Amino acid sequence: MTKSKARKNSSSPATSPSTAGNHPGSLSPKVSTSNAHRAHTPPSSTAKHPPTSKSSNTSPLLPSLLPRSEPSPTKITTSPFFMSNRFGSLQIDPVQSTNDHESVSSESSYDSEVDDDDSSSESSNSSHGEEEDESESEDDEEEPESDEEEAPLLSPNSNAFNRAPLNALRKRVKATRKNMPSKQVQRIQEEQKQKQLVEVQSKQEKETHHHRVSEKEAVVLLADQSTEVKRANFAVRTLWTLIMIGGFFACFAAGPLFVILLVVMVQGLVYKEVIYLANVPSREKKLPLGRTMNWYFLFSTNYFFYGESLIHYFQHVVFVDAFLLPLATHHRFISFTLYVIGFVFFVANLKKGHYRFQFSQFAWTHMTLLLVVCQSHFIINNIFEGLIWFFLPASLVIANDIWAYIFGFFFGKTPLIKLSPKKTVEGFVGGWIMTIVFGMLFATLFLQFPYMICPVKDLRASAFSGLTCDPNPVFVPVKHYLAPWMASLARHLGVRNNYIMIAPLQWHVIIMACFASLIAPFGGFFASGFKRAFKIKDFGQSIPGHGGITDRMDCQFLMGLFSYMYYQSFIRSSSLSVGSVLQTAIYNLNGPQQMELFDHMRQYLIGQGLLDDESCVIIPPKEAWIS
Repeated sequence: MTKSKARKNSSSPATSPSTAGNHPGSLSPKVSTSNAHRAHTPPSSTAKHPPTSKSSNTSPLLPSLLPRSEPSPTKITTSPFFMSNRFGSLQIDPVQSTNDHESVSSESSYDSEVDDDDSSSESSNSSHGEEEDESESEDDEEEPESDEEEAPLLSPNSNAFNRAPLNALRKRVKATRKNMPSKQVQRIQEEQKQKQLVEVQSKQEKETHHHRVSEKEAVVLLADQSTEVKRANFAVRTLWTLIMIGGFFACFAAGPLFVILLVVMVQGLVYKEVIYLANVPSREKKLPLGRTMNWYFLFSTNYFFYGESLIHYFQHVVFVDAFLLPLATHHRFISFTLYVIGFVFFVANLKKGHYRFQFSQFAWTHMTLLLVVCQSHFIINNIFEGLIWFFLPASLVIANDIWAYIFGFFFGKTPLIKLSPKKTVEGFVGGWIMTIVFGMLFATLFLQFPYMICPVKDLRASAFSGLTCDPNPVFVPVKHYLAPWMASLARHLGVRNNYIMIAPLQWHVIIMACFASLIAPFGGFFASGFKRAFKIKDFGQSIPGHGGITDRMDCQFLMGLFSYMYYQSFIRSSSLSVGSVLQTAIYNLNGPQQMELFDHMRQYLIGQGLLDDESCVIIPPKEAWIS
């Protein structure tokens, strides 16, 4: 047992040198002891000792700056002369050194005692300066053991060695200990913060792990479910699928106006479901005008997009009506003014302490407007080009969803993507093949109805109005002559013609079916990732067996945008319309020029026998203004 342990048991403070001078042959320690210790110091301890290396537990700086050394067989003792004269030299006490060899054998108890001395020295640093010096001297007396392979830094038998590095280290240790109380407080605070952070992270990891485990347990492929569960899900899903298809056909037969209203209603419901995810924390924070601003931006955006569509497709009506003409002429400036009003109200309602949250809500609203309202605008443009350009893409997505569900229900074994774990490769491939077949059949059927292929010129029309129009060349079947071997095979099958009639639309529908089967589902995967980010299963429960409106329309928005771009790029025939000519005349000609144009047109129509000379009288501008 070491000498320090005996001192602890007798409750007497230990003293030893703590600092060294710069002289290479001597040490000049600063010793601070009590009078009681001076009175009880034995005279035999007046022998001088050479300096020894400090313990690694003396200070936090020593382990990194000073390598550990083997415990020296010598021991530093003090004498009354040394206590009174701080500049005395130290010598080796051979009697005491032989006794100290016994402490080397008990390694574990020795290390624990050193730890106790180190902890007591840290507590004394924050309480009193004298106790700090006593703990430092006590730490100097105790030297921890190190590996036998390491050479001792200070040999007890060598008197000629450089003490300058050790003196510098001791000075740095002393300076560090003087500043220990403030640093100790900072260290405690940092440890508490790190502890809290670790607890929060561990809690989040546990919740994430629990959520992942629950997801893994909940994910069961349709083909692996029990027969009763499969029948119940199939019955509910089939029933509401038939209801949605029936309602869709009913709106379709009622006319383009009802189809447009259906799109606007679906768009509003999807916008509500998506924006609701951001409104929940907004209500908790009690921020003013949160939902009001969301719906105001929806109104201003719809005013701009739908106004652009109505002006473009109904120019012959808008630019003739005296009330609608200024609205159409200044439509974009009015739309910009509406947006600026909402922007100003948003900035005026910023609340201190919630800036970041409110700006995130602002970005959330605009993201939803871009993904929902902007794509809905292109879908409505498809309706104005002809109902087939709305019905065919939408029906392809619905058909792909149905056939993929059927193939996955009966044959699905291989998961397709982690974002939507119930989707299978078998359902994905089966839905693709059947969607192409379905598209070819429906395109051939729709070519027979002018109501489907005629552009919308009258919103009051319906399926029973008997519409007629000059069809787009894409709807006109074209002869395609068969190869000789195919013609021979056709004759063996009883077909005498060596050609077939195929409309260009039937080729285009193959590309659209491939997009609806291979690309449009990624709109659904995007929505699945969106739901997983917010840890929700569905956007809503408005459709039993299907979830919310957004869960059914996630692929339709992407498909509608593709159909518009594809039609404008490859199918649309460039031709002038009455509305475009009328818009050019109104925008680019002044009053007298418009009267001149009208006079020339009147003369042309009279010369063609389409207008009677007495049925059209031109009123001078002044007389027209007076009347």
